[in-house]
Amino acid sequence: MLPTSARLLKLLSLLQTHRSWPGSELAERLDVSDRTVRRDVDRLRALGYTVHAVAGVAGYRLGAGSDVPPLLLDEEEAVAVAVGLGNAAGSSVTGIEESALRALTKLERVLPPRLRHRVHALRAMTVPMPAGGPAVDPDTLSAIAAACRDHEHLRFAYRAHDGSASRRLVEPHRLVSTGRRWYLIAYDTERADWRTFRLDRMELRPPHGPRFVPREAPADDLAAYTSRAVTSAPYRYRARLTVYAPAQEVAERMPATTAAVHALDARTSSLTCGSHSLDELALWVGLLGVPFTVHGPPELVVHVRELAARLAQSAPEDPPTGAPTSRTSSSLGTRCDPRSSPRP
Repeated sequence: MLPTSARLLKLLSLLQTHRSWPGSELAERLDVSDRTVRRDVDRLRALGYTVHAVAGVAGYRLGAGSDVPPLLLDEEEAVAVAVGLGNAAGSSVTGIEESALRALTKLERVLPPRLRHRVHALRAMTVPMPAGGPAVDPDTLSAIAAACRDHEHLRFAYRAHDGSASRRLVEPHRLVSTGRRWYLIAYDTERADWRTFRLDRMELRPPHGPRFVPREAPADDLAAYTSRAVTSAPYRYRARLTVYAPAQEVAERMPATTAAVHALDARTSSLTCGSHSLDELALWVGLLGVPFTVHGPPELVVHVRELAARLAQSAPEDPPTGAPTSRTSSSLGTRCDPRSSPRP
């Protein structure tokens, strides 16, 4: 059984999840009796926490109030918050870096020495790689999130991928973050269809509203839906391929913002991606280093065949005397060659 102080900390952590807990479940989580749980709840109340008894389930719920003491974190939570704040310092949200660093500094000041050393070790041994995406104004982010929550129409000016400008009236549904960019999934009322918008290209035009009745989402997996929308829809050529490698392996090489990857079975994947250049598409999938089949568009099928033939001619089996051999050149010719013809 945990010491009393550690047990109180864990009990408070459970109650802070904003749900009602049956006393028997709390007793099981804490490995104590129901009577001990009741005593610990009384101790929390004596410390100034408002803990309500929930009728019907013989349970407890933490109440809100300005007299509640500062938030307490256990060891795992404190480290998790510190890591999260450190990552937020490199966020694509404008101005959040300084706020995250201030909060992290305050947290480190109150951490016990042992935890402070763990956090310092994490920070010292971690090399951040900036996401490099366009910055998003936090006020814009908050306003859009509130409109999604409250089911209020959004009005904004939008700059498309090709630079064209338009005005939109949409029913906002969800925000999607890729780490580098933020997207809004919304129903465009004038176009009568679902659309995906990059937040850094939006300029809000308040006032917003009126409210609307939420529609059924365009997909169950909104992250995959966004990936498909941003990786192929804006481009001239939309490539559809079967890749003969596990989906997880392919996804590790293809960020969600550049390709949509789905498992067909344990060793085969489907891949959808887009580009304005056939050369770029062919080279990109060829450099995956695994066999693949191109299903479309027809222009890409022809282009891959022609490119494979040129590569094969450039790397004959018997190179001229004195010419250096290159394992890389020969492998490039085989990446697109074995199964590059489309399947029916």
